[in-house]
Amino acid sequence: MITVNYPEPSFRIKEEEGKKFLFDALRKIWVLLTDEEWVRQNFIQYLIKELNYPVSLIAVEKEIQLGELKKRFDILVYNKNYQPWMLIECKAKDINLDEKVFQQVLRYHISVPASFLIITNGQHTFGWEKVGGELKEMQQMPVWG
Repeated sequence: MITVNYPEPSFRIKEEEGKKFLFDALRKIWVLLTDEEWVRQNFIQYLIKELNYPVSLIAVEKEIQLGELKKRFDILVYNKNYQPWMLIECKAKDINLDEKVFQQVLRYHISVPASFLIITNGQHTFGWEKVGGELKEMQQMPVWG
């Protein structure tokens, strides 16, 4: 398991018609504040503020094609050559990071072949590095650059 030290949250939040929204600074839009969105936004801030990953190389919730299905990944970090580098799947804190979640990120990896795969629910984070066609479990997040 990877230890994640989240920065103090400093999100813009508003309420409309009884629903809370959070401003996603990367997408420049207000998004419904769900439990999963809270994890996604905090993980993005961790990548930027704690690990110094470049904001310009982080994509959030983009559509991908899996055979006949259209899906959306949570977070994708590109390398300096704009190739997929790290694929991150976020779940709400009450979702167990089980085989089903691992298989989901593996399916996304078919369309988005990144060097690193991460799954997180905000409390627990697991990661794998693709080395010679095999996935090796990581104990810490990769250093940018």
